[in-house]
Amino acid sequence: MVRNVTEAREELHALVKLAEGAHGRSTVIDNRGVRALLAPLDRFPAARHPDSNGLPAHPLGSAQKDLGDLVALAAQGQPQVLKRYKTPVAVLLPVDGPIGGPVPDPAAHDAVPAGGAVNSQPTPGREHGRRLATLGDAIGEVLSSSPAPGLSFGLAGLDRATGGLQPGRLVLVAAEPQVGGSLIGLAVARHTALACNGRVLYAASGPNGSDITRRIIAAEADGDYARLKSGALTPHEQNVAERLRHAPLLIDDGSDLTAEAIADTAPLTDNLALVVVDRLQRARNPHLPLSGEHLPQASQILRELARTQQVPVLAVLDTDDPAIVNLLDADVILTLTAAPGRPVTTVTVAERDLGIIGTTTLRPDLTHARFLDTAPATATPVPADADSDLLGTTADRELADAALPFTSGAVKGLPAKATRLLAALRTVLADGQVKDLDELRPALQTVAAAGLHLPDSAEGRRLAAALHAYNNPAPTSSTGRPNAPATPPGADSDTTRDDAADDAERDDDDGLVPGDEEDEPQGTVFPALRILKDAVGRSKMHPIPVIRSEEREAGPWPLISEDMAGEPSWVHPDVAGSRIAHTRDNGKRVRRDQLDVPASFGNGVMCLIDRNGSYPSACSAVPLAPNKLLHTGPLEVFDKSQAGIYLIDIPDWTFPGMPHPLGRLIDRPDDQGRIWVTTPHIKQLERLHRDGHLPAPTLIHDSWTGKANESLFKPFYAAAREARAELIQAGGEPYKNYKTRLSIALRLLWPKRQEQRSPFWRPDWRMSMVAEASVRHWTVAFKAVQEGHTLIALRNVDAAIFWTPDQTPPATYRIGTGFGEVKAKFLQRGAFIPEGDD
Repeated sequence: MVRNVTEAREELHALVKLAEGAHGRSTVIDNRGVRALLAPLDRFPAARHPDSNGLPAHPLGSAQKDLGDLVALAAQGQPQVLKRYKTPVAVLLPVDGPIGGPVPDPAAHDAVPAGGAVNSQPTPGREHGRRLATLGDAIGEVLSSSPAPGLSFGLAGLDRATGGLQPGRLVLVAAEPQVGGSLIGLAVARHTALACNGRVLYAASGPNGSDITRRIIAAEADGDYARLKSGALTPHEQNVAERLRHAPLLIDDGSDLTAEAIADTAPLTDNLALVVVDRLQRARNPHLPLSGEHLPQASQILRELARTQQVPVLAVLDTDDPAIVNLLDADVILTLTAAPGRPVTTVTVAERDLGIIGTTTLRPDLTHARFLDTAPATATPVPADADSDLLGTTADRELADAALPFTSGAVKGLPAKATRLLAALRTVLADGQVKDLDELRPALQTVAAAGLHLPDSAEGRRLAAALHAYNNPAPTSSTGRPNAPATPPGADSDTTRDDAADDAERDDDDGLVPGDEEDEPQGTVFPALRILKDAVGRSKMHPIPVIRSEEREAGPWPLISEDMAGEPSWVHPDVAGSRIAHTRDNGKRVRRDQLDVPASFGNGVMCLIDRNGSYPSACSAVPLAPNKLLHTGPLEVFDKSQAGIYLIDIPDWTFPGMPHPLGRLIDRPDDQGRIWVTTPHIKQLERLHRDGHLPAPTLIHDSWTGKANESLFKPFYAAAREARAELIQAGGEPYKNYKTRLSIALRLLWPKRQEQRSPFWRPDWRMSMVAEASVRHWTVAFKAVQEGHTLIALRNVDAAIFWTPDQTPPATYRIGTGFGEVKAKFLQRGAFIPEGDD
């Protein structure tokens, strides 16, 4: 093949790929009669080590620019090595004639013999620093690359969720024992070696070679794995075994198998396509080097092996503990979980820099030592006794699974908005974000009802069926169980009282008493403070739970106040409202609303919405800075990677029938009309501007921020949610004690009185949590108003009142007793409002 220098310059990346392939092809490059050969490195072995052999080496981006000169030098007998990043990939050689010395250059120093055969000239000064790839080099590589997919797992659902196994990446399969992590490694090894004839190095640190062989035969021959362990094979299984005898799958189950040994062996394996390491063991075992404290170093070696050999390396880990998984720093993490009573295994796919990018489900077939894809066109039924912690309805999970080919980019054809919403659904299901799922459903139902035009393919038809089912749902709760009926008028029991009734004290009254800061005694029904301290203490970001007393009078701390909660206290301007005194059954005096709805609102009743556990629900994903806040001053744009407090102008808000999104925050501006807000409100304003509800972006005049984290309190949220599900059924004193300890723990984040001791003093954490609850409360009410419902009052973080037909709450709310769900009561106009809180 011959190319002139102009053509070769344009096609250089593709020509280099031809040269470095399994059967490397050379290309003659002609520059007005001066010719050089672009050749594989095998044609000139010294080019594999240009630095030690004194050969000139050029990044591909530079080589494109100077290709004419390089051809001339090569034609005169001076080989020119081409590099991709730091790796030699091809060499320019003379077409005919000997390889001789360099072109005379007065600046050149003595040439170094190249492998004893060639004299060539090094590039002066080039070896004193690291070699850098230009953006043009990288772009040329991307543009010239054909869209070659990664290696297949042999499981279509997993391929759609991951995009396959990519060269140069370490993939970690994290699964507790008996969940099937090893079967993922075996599946991709089988598919690569048996279906694609690619060479696989299977490094077995856990199972031995016999175990692996039996599993392969069982999976390929539909044989009974347990029977195969006895050594008895049917004639069919024996035929399969004979067929597999020459498969390019190499098993290393030798003793003292280390990551270093794997890294030393892999380069010696010709045409290597994949490395599987089965497995990394959490508990230290003196007989297994790939265990215990050796795992972080082993993962670094395996990552480097993937990069240097440009093959995927898949390692199986025998735990899904996030603390251990995060230490191993893999490029891609597949986390396998199996829920009791569910005939499927869920696989969550995360990337190191991006977080969760997809989920899918697989059907374990343990009899034959393998996983199978779940049925492509129907949802997996959930048994009546399924685990109540499994998030979402059957329709939710099927829609997320059906959308994976589109949201992962494997299949095109969805509008951008629908793609974003379906990707968000997948994320909240994977993260267990009940509250976010509730808020996402109305938008998803709008998309489902829109009649999207989908491709006429298996993926398109499955998604169309899932959207149709989603648009016609059976009434279920966020856990997939039937909804609890709406609370009838007049109901007044412990289980329907306001969960946040004692959570809204303001100013200096934090409701704490001496002794609240002490850990709960053993046997406490819900040791909330101990759980919260443990959640903070386990964070890898090393949070600072207490700001020292001497620092509290300076920096950001005096700027933080209760007003930053941004709670609404709003009554519709056309509704006559008054606050009247009321004495609770426990003797506590409070003030309650009495609303007079005018006749112009038409027929209807007052629908009282009472959100359950607004504060602990907000702990599921509250953005805050675990460490100190640094003064970051004015910001041109909000940085999503940071969290803290921000000084902003009060934005104009003109949406009819809806209070200002910043609630009572806007009532106390400074002399310049500005207010300090926490991250949840900044993010809320960003969304409102992006959706066209605010005319201008938020201008940040000053800021104190630190690296953001949204999961600091998530273990606390999960424990509170689980305990509530159990205790709310019991009611009585256990449930009251649960609520009390929950409230005390969250108040201790910011004790107001100097004499009040606490394991925490982080006013920014406390106010961010309350602000997050306020934002979520406001957002769901806003969605109801956008759908045409009439809001007549919105208060605090949990109370909303709508004017609706009798027994018809807005569809943006979910009736139930769980976090993120609501209780609903219906009263006639002018009636006293029994629920709600200051």
